[in-house]
Amino acid sequence: MHVSWEEFGWERLGHSAGRRRLPVWDATVALVAGQDGVLLYDTGSTLREGVELRTQAEALLGRRVTHIALSHPHFDHVLGTAAFSGAAVHGAVGTADLLARSAEELRADAMRHGMSAADATAATDALVAPRHQVSGESTLDLGGGLQVLLANVGPGHSGHDLAVLVPGSPVVVLCGDLVEESGEPQAGPDSVPSHWPAALDRLLELGGEDALYVPGHGAVVDAAFVRAQRDRLAARFGVS
Repeated sequence: MHVSWEEFGWERLGHSAGRRRLPVWDATVALVAGQDGVLLYDTGSTLREGVELRTQAEALLGRRVTHIALSHPHFDHVLGTAAFSGAAVHGAVGTADLLARSAEELRADAMRHGMSAADATAATDALVAPRHQVSGESTLDLGGGLQVLLANVGPGHSGHDLAVLVPGSPVVVLCGDLVEESGEPQAGPDSVPSHWPAALDRLLELGGEDALYVPGHGAVVDAAFVRAQRDRLAARFGVS
């Protein structure tokens, strides 16, 4: 039986990619499928969400997720990772050390945002840190001629922001929370405002004018939106 992406609430992004906006915190996850490998960008906020995403990915593609890229180490983007046993996990350099020492902080943050203690504890007890850390840029070959670029473009929204460039027509740039469409970008205690506009400049260099830019929260946007958000952030934080 053929299963469509739309049945599971996924939005197709060109030939090889799709994304889904998860409930509650509206965090986006994305799948990129090559001939041999499948990349999942972010894993949801709980183990339950991670299991649901794994089940959906296998139903949609007929095979398992082989690689995970974590956009940044905030609870609503990383706590489902343990559901993907055997997947190679990638993150910006420093993410692994941060997650290794911040499980209790992540648990508290998740609960502060309304997650149940049981879900927060289960996810942080099983917390998975990236074994593959990206400093600069790294190319991941998913087979069939599809090579995606993992780019450490931060710091900005956090101290460890990892974007993914998916080639094709159109080019797709997975931005994480460096870009937000459904609300103003959130600058928490680990954000680095002085570098955030430069991180958005780097996203625009990677994708170009005709790319689709996929924010961490909200609808897919274009280069003009990213540029306008960059200028607002620069004005907000007094950065040129």
